[in-house]
Amino acid sequence: MLDTRELGRRPGSQREVTRTVQAPADLGIEVLAVPKGSPVELDLRLEAVMEGVLVTGTARAGLEGECARCLEPISDEIEVRFQELFVYDDQDVDPDEELEVSMLQDDLVDLEPLLREAVVLALPFQPLCQDDCPGLCPECGARLADDPDHAHDAPVDPRWSALAALAEPEQED
Repeated sequence: MLDTRELGRRPGSQREVTRTVQAPADLGIEVLAVPKGSPVELDLRLEAVMEGVLVTGTARAGLEGECARCLEPISDEIEVRFQELFVYDDQDVDPDEELEVSMLQDDLVDLEPLLREAVVLALPFQPLCQDDCPGLCPECGARLADDPDHAHDAPVDPRWSALAALAEPEQED
């Protein structure tokens, strides 16, 4: 929560805020996320406007996860930009738009939903350890980046397996 009381309700007044907060749980997607409790650096500008407080800022955090192709661990950093208008809680809001509007609660801004949305939307749908990651062998699961010449014998069609026995030389007893 971020206190906006210092701005007052004077349109045009603004304040710069820099904070480091702990990451909430589940800040990311299944294969790539900001670890819970890790530091998230916030650089914010709060501006009082007629309807409420406009929050503009950036967030930087470390990411941990795994490659979507080869399942190797990934460590990366993310920086996201966001902007949201938080409407004063005494303003009349159209009931049809109520779920789409962020509200101040006792002059406090809850940044967690805004941060969560910005981070999740900025993450790649399928994170990769390298842009050209070849992934895993579909037959045995070997990591193809470790063994680029990895190959298997061509599978024998089970319909022809009886004929393969005829092609083998007969063994004498």
